[in-house]
Amino acid sequence: MEIIKLGKKGQLSIPKAILNHLGLEGETMLLAETTADGGILLRPAGVYPIEIYTEERIEEFKIGDRLTDEETQQLQHKLKDAK
Repeated sequence: MEIIKLGKKGQLSIPKAILNHLGLEGETMLLAETTADGGILLRPAGVYPIEIYTEERIEEFKIGDRLTDEETQQLQHKLKDAK
């Protein structure tokens, strides 16, 4: 256990030994929660980029998802054989 000091603006620094032990690096996003006994719990946050798609980009996806004529024939053949 290590003692750390809370700065005037409410900031703190996590000791390097703890960061290394947890495999955390600088600028890692963390979730902060309080516990019933008055503690503070920090956990790594899963942060994922979000892309907002334009109508043009959605059309690109649709075109990319279309089956070729050969793929359509293969699928029809497999469905026919499954009956």
